[in-house]
Amino acid sequence: MARVIFHIDLNAFFANAEVLLDPTLKGKPLVVSGHTRRSVVSTASYEARKFGIHSAMPITEAEKLCRNLIIIEGHYHWYHELSEQFMKIIRSYTDLVEQASIDECYADVTEVIMRYEKPLDLAWQIQQRVLKETGLSCSIGVGPNMFLAKMASDMKKPMGITVLRIRDVEAKMWPLPISEMRGVGRKTVPLLEDLGIFTIGDLANYKDRNELQMIFGRNTDEVIARTHGHDSRQITLEYDAKSIGVSETMLEDITDYDEIRGLLRALSRKLSSRLKNARKAGHRIQLRICYYNFRNADRSMSLDQPIWRADDLFVNALTLFDDNWDEGEAVRLLGISVSDFANEDYLTSQINLFDQKDADEQELRSVLRDLNRQVGTKAFVRASTLLKEKE
Repeated sequence: MARVIFHIDLNAFFANAEVLLDPTLKGKPLVVSGHTRRSVVSTASYEARKFGIHSAMPITEAEKLCRNLIIIEGHYHWYHELSEQFMKIIRSYTDLVEQASIDECYADVTEVIMRYEKPLDLAWQIQQRVLKETGLSCSIGVGPNMFLAKMASDMKKPMGITVLRIRDVEAKMWPLPISEMRGVGRKTVPLLEDLGIFTIGDLANYKDRNELQMIFGRNTDEVIARTHGHDSRQITLEYDAKSIGVSETMLEDITDYDEIRGLLRALSRKLSSRLKNARKAGHRIQLRICYYNFRNADRSMSLDQPIWRADDLFVNALTLFDDNWDEGEAVRLLGISVSDFANEDYLTSQINLFDQKDADEQELRSVLRDLNRQVGTKAFVRASTLLKEKE
């Protein structure tokens, strides 16, 4: 049976999330970005895109294109909350889900879709449910593999549902500019154009494999296969992954140590939650630092005991950061990941590592509810906030 893969992509996610916070922004050209000269656009609303504004564009250039442009620095905790709601909806249909980023995911619906009289009814139902429960629009690409599903979701935005089968590739995908092919980066496009390759079809039918290998290296065969609609990748479930990680890209480069420390603390909490949900604990932690000039520093350490708790993750990540940060150099991205997972026997014997914490939290929340009744709502809210910070 051929697989059915959905690629579900939230439309202009950060911008639309800001509209949910402030409905007066609806229909206006806005971007999520910092305000300094070095800031770049993170997301542009569709109204801003009509002026030629796009993500990664310097904000100074965007302001020249649109005099009435609204610039918002962004509310990232709000984005993460919406993302979690979005993913919860998708996972209610199938467990075969791979989250690609904060606003997109792949879902294998091969079995689920058989329950629907019309195949696209499932895509429509997901789209409408996401809109109703989160207030966000999404586009869904449907294909027999991850590559075609991703290409399909880009073909109609916002609120599009597009099917792209292998037999459709020549007619629907080959005419597209080579810059629109997923996996072909911006620096690669001019190299291909120098060879006379301007469309995906041109690449699919290019005869000189040696010249392509000079550009794509060992990935050449894989890239060519995708131009013909073939993709052998499988959806990677979190519990099957060799590592589990989180990262955050800042709108503004940061140099303040306390701010960096706070971000590492937040990332550690998020990673701990993901490890807990996947029931994983690892012996190796890795830290990625991406500086303002896009230079990366990847550092890791092996541990005697597997870790998953937020406090342990934070302490080790901060140690790696302190040992490797070029003090004062601006940081654009931070990421933490855990790998070298403990074996199943260990996790089974130590299962209370995960479950006891849940029991402790439930007991503490019960105490807080009693506190609410005894001393009032303000004290309860303050205590709840402290609990959340501790998590």
